[in-house]
Amino acid sequence: MLLVIGNKNYSSWSMRPWVLLKHFGIAFDELKLRIDFAPGSDFYRELSKYTPTAKVPALVDDDGFKVWDTLAIAEYIADQHPEHAIWPRDAHQRARARSLCAEMHAGFATLRTLCPMNIEASLVDVGAAKVESDPALRRDLARIDAIWSEAVLASGGPFLFGEFSAADAYFAPVVMRVTRYGLPLSATALAYARAVEASPGVAAWVDDALAERDFLAFNEPYRSQP
Repeated sequence: MLLVIGNKNYSSWSMRPWVLLKHFGIAFDELKLRIDFAPGSDFYRELSKYTPTAKVPALVDDDGFKVWDTLAIAEYIADQHPEHAIWPRDAHQRARARSLCAEMHAGFATLRTLCPMNIEASLVDVGAAKVESDPALRRDLARIDAIWSEAVLASGGPFLFGEFSAADAYFAPVVMRVTRYGLPLSATALAYARAVEASPGVAAWVDDALAERDFLAFNEPYRSQP
């Protein structure tokens, strides 16, 4: 399979399926496109070969079949690799995992806007200021804390449903925001965040992101060009 992604430092949506494939040892090739939202850019021209949405990520199977959208990609991976518990095996837990992913997929707009993923940056002061000034961000964080804490306490951890699953890959970019912006969460939620960051797929993505050294000014509301 071929997974088409954007810059690892910034592309939170790309991170999800990459981490999922990496964690379960599923072989894939990576095509990383340098993000450039200018009309007619090389980024858009190349991406149009793989998806009609002009968004990363996109998955192309070895027979040429194309899948886009992170939830659709996760479901396709699960269908192609039933030997792995991409989703929890228990039907109720599987439904709950999908519910949480769908909630993440459609929600938390304030967190996304005020705290864009930026793995190489330390933005703790920014995070503290935003949390203090923005009640919508505090509501997003309260909900995330509830999701993580309730799931981990119910499953026994260290991940949301005990073993690592698509749900944890889906929340990995949120973990990056929590740690880079120093966002306040309960001890249980922070322990979960540390477990996700230490997991092999996430750690590999972070290593690659730190090695990029590609500053994209349009993705940098809080830092100046080095």
